[in-house]
Amino acid sequence: MIPAPAFLTNPERFMAFSRWAAPLFGVIAAGLALAGLWLGFTAPEDYQQGMTVRIMFIHVPAAQISMFAYLCLGVASFLALVFRHALADAAAQAAAPLGAAFTFLALATGSLWGRPMWGAWWVWDARLTSVLVLFMFYIAYMALRASLDDEAKAARASAILALVGLVNLPIVHYSVEWWNSLHQGSSIFAKGGPAMPAVFLTPLLLMSLAYLAAFGSLWLVRIRGEVWRRRAESASLRVARA
Repeated sequence: MIPAPAFLTNPERFMAFSRWAAPLFGVIAAGLALAGLWLGFTAPEDYQQGMTVRIMFIHVPAAQISMFAYLCLGVASFLALVFRHALADAAAQAAAPLGAAFTFLALATGSLWGRPMWGAWWVWDARLTSVLVLFMFYIAYMALRASLDDEAKAARASAILALVGLVNLPIVHYSVEWWNSLHQGSSIFAKGGPAMPAVFLTPLLLMSLAYLAAFGSLWLVRIRGEVWRRRAESASLRVARA
């Protein structure tokens, strides 16, 4: 078996780091979100989108984190599959519900934006469809994990599924460019610089950082909980065998 990297073989170091990092990220997320929401919801209406432009400050960061969370899930699954270390597997398992929640938020807020802009709550657009597929991968990962009683088999099977789902990430990202799409293209990383005024760009960036910090905080908390759960189960087995 390939030896695992040092940072994956020291759960105690992780627990010590996450003990202070999780609340710190939470405080940072709250501060950034308050600033971003204040600037966003006091910004003037857009000349085309009107008040609905404010949905962007909730929707866009959620969509970004939905993809980032799956990338984290995929990387953790790869490390768990190759190095077979429990901490990487715990990180993958902890990321899935968070990623599903952010993806659902992206789909819901996108639907709220689409109704006044497109005249429909949902269209089978390339971007929307690929994000829906992303959400289904999250659900399938959690369902597969829960359906197998053998935790080792569940970890291996779900890790393979997560790696297959990584193929969808570039499809989500480039769907607007690869196919004719109703969905708006990138306004932040557009060629030639951001394609939006600072009055909208600043709160959007603040909200993106807030979502990232919130995900980091919640992910650390969930990993800690998973580590404690596994330790408790191991202790119970030792007592039962004694």
